[in-house]
Amino acid sequence: MTDATAPHAADSHDLIRVHGARENNLKDVSVELPKRRLTVFTGVSGSGKSSLVFDTIAAESQRLINETYSAFVQGFMPTLARPEVDVLDGITTAIIVDQQRMGADPRSTVGTATDANAMLRILFSRLGRPHIGSPKAYSFNVASISGAGAVTVERGGQQVKERRSFSITGGMCPRCEGRGTVTDLDLTQLFDDSLSLNEGALTIPGYKTGGWNYRLYTESGLYDPDKPIRDFTKRQLHDFLYREPTRMKIAGINMTYEGLIPRIQKSMLAKDKEGMQPHIRAFVDRAVTFTVCPECEGTRLTAAARSSKIDGVSIADACAMQISDLAEWVRGLAEPTVAPLLASLRHTLDSFVEIGLGYLSLDRPAGTLSGGEAQRVKMIRHLGSSLTDVTYVFDEPTIGLHPHDIQRMNELLLRLRDKGNTVLVVEHKPEAIAIADHVVDLGPGAGTAGGTVCFEGTVADLRASGTLTGRHLDDRAAVKDTVRKPAGTLEIRGATTHNLRNVDVDIPLGVLCVVTGVAGSGKSSLVHGSMPSGADVVSVDQTPIRGSRRSNPATYTGLLEPIRKAFAKANGVKPALFSANSEGACPTCNGAGVIYTDLAMMAGVATTCEECEGKRFQASVLEYTLGGRDIAEVLQMPVTEAEEFFASGEARVPAAHKILERMSDVGLGYLTLGQPLTTLSGGERQRLKLATHMADKGGVYILDEPTTGLHLADVEQLLSLLDRLVDSGKSVIVVEHHQAVMAHADWIIDLGPGAGHDGGSVVFEGTPADLVKARSTLTGEHLAAYVGV
Repeated sequence: MTDATAPHAADSHDLIRVHGARENNLKDVSVELPKRRLTVFTGVSGSGKSSLVFDTIAAESQRLINETYSAFVQGFMPTLARPEVDVLDGITTAIIVDQQRMGADPRSTVGTATDANAMLRILFSRLGRPHIGSPKAYSFNVASISGAGAVTVERGGQQVKERRSFSITGGMCPRCEGRGTVTDLDLTQLFDDSLSLNEGALTIPGYKTGGWNYRLYTESGLYDPDKPIRDFTKRQLHDFLYREPTRMKIAGINMTYEGLIPRIQKSMLAKDKEGMQPHIRAFVDRAVTFTVCPECEGTRLTAAARSSKIDGVSIADACAMQISDLAEWVRGLAEPTVAPLLASLRHTLDSFVEIGLGYLSLDRPAGTLSGGEAQRVKMIRHLGSSLTDVTYVFDEPTIGLHPHDIQRMNELLLRLRDKGNTVLVVEHKPEAIAIADHVVDLGPGAGTAGGTVCFEGTVADLRASGTLTGRHLDDRAAVKDTVRKPAGTLEIRGATTHNLRNVDVDIPLGVLCVVTGVAGSGKSSLVHGSMPSGADVVSVDQTPIRGSRRSNPATYTGLLEPIRKAFAKANGVKPALFSANSEGACPTCNGAGVIYTDLAMMAGVATTCEECEGKRFQASVLEYTLGGRDIAEVLQMPVTEAEEFFASGEARVPAAHKILERMSDVGLGYLTLGQPLTTLSGGERQRLKLATHMADKGGVYILDEPTTGLHLADVEQLLSLLDRLVDSGKSVIVVEHHQAVMAHADWIIDLGPGAGHDGGSVVFEGTPADLVKARSTLTGEHLAAYVGV
């Protein structure tokens, strides 16, 4: 850090002061952060970093901004409660750039999530030939509609009504409604047409013979339930499969009859697959096929929108281009009438390239971006901003980045700082910590063992501080001397998913295999999109775990089941009493532990339920104990304490202990059993999924950047866990950028040499030692530097 950028002695106007912060596990934390500097927050997973940065500083900034709007406007905004903190002053407008994945709405793309699509639509509406109308005519989110209606006009001093026709020309393909794909149902998965309905022809989950769903069809009177479906007349088959909603009496009850296909589409296919029960998801996977829309060929646009071109390129062509190529194409357009628009579009596209996302295309569905990619896409709009004295808050911005790309990210963070902004970054990577002007290290442990400030100061002082982060900052893993021998191979031949260039590769089995390469080189396409069918694969990623705020690690892992049974057996009562979602729930808060009060346009308030004091259970249920603890006390235990509790004595529950052991193994010992799943980070979600899958019989495990959110000190524990998985007979394939994991691998497959159409090839296969020795790829160079060769 040069003298020019070093923080000077700051007066109170140059500080963000936090005193007495108590959000989540914070223990009366007080810090003073220099403004217009880059501060990095470090500490083990669960130490309180996010609680301080996001839940205290950023949350209060957003709450205060919301309060500046009128009560009417606030009524349309999310309600925010004041964080638990005594003093918080000197804060400026906070812009949060987090890893929350972008919505999985099929209409949302990289282009619509930024301003790029909007600018392209204006450009084509001005320069496209033939001219087909306004920018809406190029939008796949606007349908073409026409009609007529009455309007009131003034004529000769009189108000008269006139009937006028109207039309809106949108660019939405009418066949797929702008989605690019159409869904077809495989009828053979819905019913066996050789059987009659009364013989049990329906094979859909939830349509059990004799159940209400089934009786709707057997007792409709529209066809003979004793006749095989294949013998239905054309009319009967139409009524059975497609009839529009019709009110009718069935078994004396008024019900709405609807054809089988629209009914399934509404009840099952309209839902997010992540939220489905496993047996329903399996059915949907079997019964539904998604095919490219034959009318628009997946472009989502009308024929008219596709026919309008600039220099032979349609808007669909432009959106399908790799962004780095599109930037070059736009640079070649010179039209004075739209010069400001072209300059703005060029800047946006160049920002994509600069931030390492030039390999994407604007038509890429936003929901398919990784957490790291989503965070960098959100950065695009801020890079060209003229705002200064803003507080930017980043959550591990290096996630998903190859060491080669981290340097570029660091430069962007420093540029934001140098424009006069305060930059707050939660990080674990040593390369990202190294550029900090100021470091706040939280800990010393996680959960209840964390929540205090262990160190504040410069990076150099952190190294000498003796804190867990300071001691591990210069950790370097050595390349293995001996590697395991493969027990076989998984053959991938001619892989062409996304940018893969007809890749042939043998993935060794029975070893730890790391797949690496720069962001966009084709790693995920290879391991997720090209696996041979029938391969016995368990894929563990960081996608959100579906569930309400009532869901927690105990319910997700199945841990609560044996615990409830043990409580029931020890006390001679029903297991349902020990569920806050069932009979044991406090009647006042319905087992939520808090009462939510909606205050209309003011911030809603969640107050602890006075009846159960936040314990979620009826008082009578808490009189039952196991090993001297009631069920609410058990759910407050961290995993490590619960593991000990259920290991022996009166509270010995082997089934629960086994699950807790696995949670501890994956580094989640600090989580409390009842912590809401909605509060977990991406890395914590992945490790929780891994804990649940460790009992699976699957032979091949695919992990997607398992070091995400892991402190330097915890990476060692992860490596020993991966070793244990391999030694127990599993094959482990890890998509990873962390050099410690690469060095520890038995085999490395490196993809590249670049990203997008500059990648998609295998540039190295072999042991880490050979990769370091060859230094023939970007990964090889960085790994050699890391291990000090």
